[in-house]
Amino acid sequence: MRKKKKIPHPVIENVEVSSIAAEGKGLARVDNFVVFVDKGVPGDIINAKIIQKKKDYAQAEIDTLVKPSDKRVAPFCKHFGTCGGCKWQHVGYEHQLAFKQQIVLDAFQRIGKIALPDMQPILGCEETVHYRNKLEFTFSDRVWLTREQIDSGETFNRNALGFHVAGNYASVLQIEECFLQDNRVNDIRNAVFQFAIEHQYTFYNLKFHEGLMRNLIIRSTTLDEWMVTVCFAAADMEKIEQMMAFIKEHFPYITSLNYIINTKKNDTIYDQEVITYHGKDYIIEQLDTIRYKISPKSFFQTNSKQAKRLYDIVKEFGNFSKTDIVYDLYCGTGSIGLYIANDCKKVVGIEQIPDAITDAAYNANLNNIDNTAFHVGTCEDILKEDFIQAHEMPDIVVVDPPRAGLHEKVINVLLQAAPKKIVYVSCNPATQARDVLLFSEKYQLTKCLPVDMFPHTYHIENVVLLELKD
Repeated sequence: MRKKKKIPHPVIENVEVSSIAAEGKGLARVDNFVVFVDKGVPGDIINAKIIQKKKDYAQAEIDTLVKPSDKRVAPFCKHFGTCGGCKWQHVGYEHQLAFKQQIVLDAFQRIGKIALPDMQPILGCEETVHYRNKLEFTFSDRVWLTREQIDSGETFNRNALGFHVAGNYASVLQIEECFLQDNRVNDIRNAVFQFAIEHQYTFYNLKFHEGLMRNLIIRSTTLDEWMVTVCFAAADMEKIEQMMAFIKEHFPYITSLNYIINTKKNDTIYDQEVITYHGKDYIIEQLDTIRYKISPKSFFQTNSKQAKRLYDIVKEFGNFSKTDIVYDLYCGTGSIGLYIANDCKKVVGIEQIPDAITDAAYNANLNNIDNTAFHVGTCEDILKEDFIQAHEMPDIVVVDPPRAGLHEKVINVLLQAAPKKIVYVSCNPATQARDVLLFSEKYQLTKCLPVDMFPHTYHIENVVLLELKD
């Protein structure tokens, strides 16, 4: 059989990137045809290599940067471009903020089709590196190799501990230095990797589901508490004991050291037993005066300092009073509900992850807060008329759903209950705008404030206030 001749990708010369599109790509127009440019920055003049063409648009990468935009900066991480994180390192931070504000505006104009109030300027991060409190690394026996490495003919160690490569989930990029979390995360990760190599631990193969070392999860708090959780793919207790003893000895500042034996074919740990090898089975975070217990399975905002500022905005928008019954939907470990509890009569939280609810109840006791009630289940299953009757009609509802936004059933129940205010926190302005449109028959959008939780990414948090129409 004859091989098909490989057709080279066409290159369009002197294309100007005009704006930012979804997922942080540059947007250009060529003869009224939309071209999405990977790593394109508004103001760039490029020769665009077309890598995929559809009826109405094309995907492209930069073949030649003819004239760089004045919004470009030099990336600070050597893994930039291959690693799937921090995709906006090449954009000056002040311009990142402007683009994110525009993303929110575009979503509400295009999807919500409703007039926005005067949008407050986006709240940027005071710290743009080392801001995360949690990172998850993957062990793999399929390290990502560059084309140059492959063509060199050299033999490389194929084991890696790092992040999945964007667009190639089966491969993992070996990370030597990451700027997302406190530098100590690099010390722990590199030491664990070196120990595993020297003692001939097998690394996980995602395709064949073989190998012992699977995941390394590192969490930290502003109180300087550290949690390390190692996920193994088999119950090789000799190897497990050896690894855990090494970590304990070499990193005495770790306050919670755990392991998980995960024999499933996926990496989720919510259904797995966590074994505490040393220290406590949790760490403590503090926002303002409120302390939070965080266990290995807990969800908590991954930027603690910015989370406090986000919750302050929720407080401001809600303007809660001591007579208010507040529902906190998708409440997680009760982080928002507990933060506002002292300003309300009662907070009722709903969350589908049982361990998160256990932590929420613990956190309430930890802070001597007795006006909260947390319930396990999905909001669409629990939030019904009988539930509302049992817990009193809400005066204010705070929602912080996943990226998919609110379930239609939840929206319908809230429209029927008609609380005077809805404070909607979202990590996806597109689904938020869609939901706000559905609320518009009864609610007026009165406030909107984007918050940057993740510098050097295109992700954006947005808070809106919906008030019941007269």
